[in-house]
Amino acid sequence: MPVRKSLSLTEDLVNKISERIRVGEYAAGAKLPREADLITLFGVSRTVVREAMSRLQERGLVETVHGIGTFVLSADHSPVFQVSLARLGTMSDVVAVMELRIAVETEAAALAAVRASKEDLEAMHKALQSFDQALEEGRDAVGPDYQFHLAVARATQNKRFEDLLTTLGGPMIPRARLNADDVAFSPNRQYLALVNKEHKNVLAAIKAKKPEAARQAMREHLAKGRERRMASLGS
Repeated sequence: MPVRKSLSLTEDLVNKISERIRVGEYAAGAKLPREADLITLFGVSRTVVREAMSRLQERGLVETVHGIGTFVLSADHSPVFQVSLARLGTMSDVVAVMELRIAVETEAAALAAVRASKEDLEAMHKALQSFDQALEEGRDAVGPDYQFHLAVARATQNKRFEDLLTTLGGPMIPRARLNADDVAFSPNRQYLALVNKEHKNVLAAIKAKKPEAARQAMREHLAKGRERRMASLGS
C-alpha cells in the first residue's frame, strides 16, 4: 500500500506540473522552483518530488542541469508520439515493446562499441551513477535507466536510433508501468542492483570497443527482463 500511494502522489504531482507547463505558468526555458520549494508548495515528500522530476524528464518536458536546476523545455522538444502508460495496458503490451527493444537496442549497442565518443561514454557512466544513487535512496531508478539506454542509442551516431527511443519515452522501461496488476515487479534493491550490473556489463563491452560482446550483453539484459514478464503470462 505505501508503494502504491507513493506512485499515486508522484503521478498527481507530474500532472499538476505538466498542466502548469501547458498553460504557460512554467514557460519554456524557465527554471522550476527548487526541490525544497516544490515540497512546500505541493505538500509532498522529497522522494515524490524526485520521482516526479524523473517522469517529467522522461516525457521530454523538463531537463535537469546538475548543480544549477531543472528547466522547462520548449514544446517542440517533446516527441510527437510516446508509448504512454495508458497504451501499456496489459503485460502483453509490455512484452511487445520489449521485443521491439531487443531487435533495435542489441544492434545499437554493437554500433556504440564502434562509434561511441568520450562524451558518449561519460553520459552512460553518469546515468549508471545516477541509477546507483536512486537505488541508495530507495527510488525506482526509471529515469537513469532510460537515460542509459538513450545514451547508448546516441552513441551509435545514427540519429534514427535516438529518435526511436525518444519516441518510446520513459514508459519503455517496464518499471514505469507499476499498477495493481503488476505488483510482482515492484522494484526492490536486490532486483535493481542486478539490473544495473547488467547495464555495467553493456558499458564495459562498449568501452572495450567489442561490438559482439556489447550486442550480447544488451541482448542478455533485455531478454532477461522479457523472460520475467513472459513468465507472468504463463508463456
